[in-house]
Amino acid sequence: MDDPAVLDTLARRLARIGERRNLDVPALLHRLGIRPDRTGVTRQQVSELTRELWLQTDDELFALGPRAPRGLFRLVVRSVAPAPDLRTALRRLEEAAEVLPGMPAVAVRAADPLVEVDIDVRGLDDPEHVAAELVAIVVHRLLSWLTGQRIALRELRLPWPEPDHAPHYEAVFGRHPRFDADSLVLVFDRGLLSAPVIRGEAELAAFLDDQPDASLATRDYGSAHADQVRAVVEQGTTAPDDIAGRLGISAQHLRRLLRAEKTSISEIRDAVRRDAAIASLGRGDEPIEKLAQRLGFSEASAFRRAFRRWTGRSPGDFR
Repeated sequence: MDDPAVLDTLARRLARIGERRNLDVPALLHRLGIRPDRTGVTRQQVSELTRELWLQTDDELFALGPRAPRGLFRLVVRSVAPAPDLRTALRRLEEAAEVLPGMPAVAVRAADPLVEVDIDVRGLDDPEHVAAELVAIVVHRLLSWLTGQRIALRELRLPWPEPDHAPHYEAVFGRHPRFDADSLVLVFDRGLLSAPVIRGEAELAAFLDDQPDASLATRDYGSAHADQVRAVVEQGTTAPDDIAGRLGISAQHLRRLLRAEKTSISEIRDAVRRDAAIASLGRGDEPIEKLAQRLGFSEASAFRRAFRRWTGRSPGDFR
């Protein structure tokens, strides 16, 4: 979820939740390096803002409904992850929803050729539907992560009117929703139920420790190859041959896979550098010359040109 418009909109909506909860939102945004106009927000900043709201409301659904105590998501994932396949994982998800306080009820209906995962969000006092959307994102991403493959949605039904940010749903879920539905429903191919769960204990621990960023990070609604490339680039490997080598495939094959996901190594590298630059400039604690060098630019002027191309503003204006 690296679309700047999606991130800016989500940051604004999360900030309004903080205002409803009577939190000191200006101080919170300043501490996280988020501009007062909530523009130029990175995924990392959105993740940090979400964690802060969890902490300050002591609730993983921001105190917008029956109390969802911190640690609820971790407990749900640990109860689901040991499943042998997606069918079993979904059954365990239903069972967890029945007994864990604050968790919206989940009902799974399987009938050829589709599966429907119905999430009951009626108990949320959530006029902007932020918590409901995040629940849907987490469930969708969790199923994809457990099986190591993209869970392509055939339908997405949402029980609220079409909002101004409706075009953003396709970037997040890969599917434009049907609004004003009876309930929140994720629909995908029934054949995926037999997909094996491939995650081990070490991967599970890392996934949980990296929330909510691990759920927000998925690019192109679950394109695993783009996610893998971004993870390698974030670790400091930038040459195409070296990236491909880390992933155990040829550079030519990797380029084909990324083209199918409508991205490229250069686009991913640019996105990583853009996010790092925005985060640094938001903090204001690193000279532009040192930032340019750290990001691999030969000189500060080249960085300034790139930053203007990314954001439409100079680094100085942004800071």
